[in-house]
Amino acid sequence: MILRPQIQHSVQLALARSRVVALVGPRQCGKTTIAREFVAVDSANYFDLEDPVSLARLEEPKTALEGLRGLVVIDEVQRRPELFPILRVLADRLPQPAQFLILGSASPELLSQSSESLAGRIEVLEMAGFSLFELGDAQQESLWLRGGFPLSYLAAQDSESFVWRQQFIRSFFERDLLQFHPGVAPATMMRFATMLAHYHAQTWNASEIASSLGVTPPTCRRYLDALSGAFLIRQLQAWHENLGKRQVKAPKIYFRDSGLFHSLCGIRTQTDLLTNPKLGASWEGFALEEVIRQKAPDEVYFWGVHSGAELDLLMVKDGVRTGVEFKRADAPKLTASMKTAMEDLKLEQLTILYPGKMAYSLAENVEVKPIGLMGVRD
Repeated sequence: MILRPQIQHSVQLALARSRVVALVGPRQCGKTTIAREFVAVDSANYFDLEDPVSLARLEEPKTALEGLRGLVVIDEVQRRPELFPILRVLADRLPQPAQFLILGSASPELLSQSSESLAGRIEVLEMAGFSLFELGDAQQESLWLRGGFPLSYLAAQDSESFVWRQQFIRSFFERDLLQFHPGVAPATMMRFATMLAHYHAQTWNASEIASSLGVTPPTCRRYLDALSGAFLIRQLQAWHENLGKRQVKAPKIYFRDSGLFHSLCGIRTQTDLLTNPKLGASWEGFALEEVIRQKAPDEVYFWGVHSGAELDLLMVKDGVRTGVEFKRADAPKLTASMKTAMEDLKLEQLTILYPGKMAYSLAENVEVKPIGLMGVRD
């Protein structure tokens, strides 16, 4: 078993601050495993809303929950949105006999309900699969190929990992997505996701995809938002301000898990990956997610101007702007585009991430770093 002390610690701190803590993320990313570190699954304080027994116990939810003491866990809480007003009532009791750790895998539904019913009472933590920080740099190639979902990463063979991811994708479109978007045909969404794989690390073009799919651009937009809300897609918004230049305004699209992206592209092995035209885009998406998770910025963007200059990732934390470029190259060099980004965006620091082993400086406040060093908090 791979320990995840960083996430456990974050949950502990949140529980010390808040009456209700929501741990959200995609299905199968390990939320239940983390919750079981706090409450045993066979405890009366544990409810799994995919378990008929738990559903039967919550037939009268207020009666079932108000007598419990200590920490109460409710897994897949988005399946019972009517619980949120009851949780508000229970969280407001004084003295406070119980706290609630709720787990969810659909952010729009969960967060909209919680914001309406639990405003000022809930703290939301986002979780994903394994990270390079948790596994160590020696596991970089395997994590990149298989992605971070525990059952995919821990499979005995690459072939077994690939099959697991295929089944995950099929189950997601045939069951999970329909729960919140009943009017969407699974086959259509599967085609959409496959098309979207070709836009990984590129700017979003709704009209182009809509034309290929035979739907309207607004429908295409709803499909994209549905996948983003299920934590499968990251829409990296464009940064723009008054620079006197024509700036790109459409978001960039990334699959948040590299393993799922590889499955949709038919990439099964490391050899397949290293010879695929999407190699650079794949590594960029993988590295981007690692940086965002480890640096935990307040805001993230990309930046580009139509004349050609661009920045892969602009992070803002405590009002300070830093930039990151992702280069799958042996020895990245300082480019005119990087200099323009430093000047126009007034960056405090620019880091160029690459898959090498040595860190070195290119200019003042411009450094090249191996991706493994991003796990070192600086």
